[in-house]
Amino acid sequence: MKYTSQQSKPRRRFNKRLLIIFLVLLILLVGATVYVRHMYFENLKPVSDTSQKAQLITIKKGATVDQIAAQLRQAGLIRSTWAFRLYVSSKEVRDELEAGTYSFEQSQSVPEIVSQLTHGKVATDLVTILPGQRLDQIKSTLRNYGFSQADVEAALDPSSYPGSRVLVDKPSGANLEGYIYPDSYQKTGTTTPQQIISAALEEMDARLTPDLRAAFAQQGLSTYEALVLASIVEQEVSHPTDRAMAAQVFLKRLHSDMALGSDVTALYGSLLAGKAGSLTYDSPYNTLIHKGLPPTPISNVSDSSLQAVAHPAATDYLYFVAGDDGVTHFTHTFEEHEAAAKQYCHALCSR
Repeated sequence: MKYTSQQSKPRRRFNKRLLIIFLVLLILLVGATVYVRHMYFENLKPVSDTSQKAQLITIKKGATVDQIAAQLRQAGLIRSTWAFRLYVSSKEVRDELEAGTYSFEQSQSVPEIVSQLTHGKVATDLVTILPGQRLDQIKSTLRNYGFSQADVEAALDPSSYPGSRVLVDKPSGANLEGYIYPDSYQKTGTTTPQQIISAALEEMDARLTPDLRAAFAQQGLSTYEALVLASIVEQEVSHPTDRAMAAQVFLKRLHSDMALGSDVTALYGSLLAGKAGSLTYDSPYNTLIHKGLPPTPISNVSDSSLQAVAHPAATDYLYFVAGDDGVTHFTHTFEEHEAAAKQYCHALCSR
């Protein structure tokens, strides 16, 4: 009996220590949870209690929640990126954030900012032309800002800009596809769509510097050909950091007398013909079938795509595939390309 009694005391002390440790951990966990919850709601509050000068923020098409959060945090409009991401996730509105140019103030809370983003309440004193828009989409954008169809049609007629320097490279008979630079343009009660398109053409002219035109020539491209290729890069690759490598792939294919093999050109050709988006529709734009560049650009272009064509990466890739995760995977051989597509591209490649 004495032996049993001596053994029970250490066991009771051990159990007591376990209980104390458990209670301490529980208290710490509860405390941490309360603290994180407190910080979460604090970080949803406005950055400032007083109304400040409104800031214009342009959310690009295809921007992720992380990118939007970082953009808002850098502008000083939210307190925390993680709280913004958590709020968007908790409200299940990740896929409802709309591109456009917004007017935000530091006195707005995260819920107010997210509400504005999900309802597309863009700044009404600006007309925003987004990167990667086709001419027909730009036409719809202008109509959505309240301009009449007749005024929009006249604004998109190249003959309306006889003195435009940027259009000197445009082939006779070609439209303004590729020339309308994506940006936000001031709109007042008397602004016409022709003034907006004129400003967009002037901005494109400013981007096409003599140095950039010379860099295009070094790649064996005329300025118009460079616009065509830049529009393909714009459509194919969402991340600007990957565009120089995509431009390298296309330039190598052009110089090797290979077909560009771009899905987006094939889709553009079918849509232009009034067909449903198709990779098999035989049009001059289908670079899966025909070698060389398509006849015209397939959308407008941002500066990163222009720079990518002018200064392609110093790599020697021949293929790339856009993965479902938004990452572009570059490869050297067809076998590597097929393996990358099988591994990374399921939803996108099954369309």
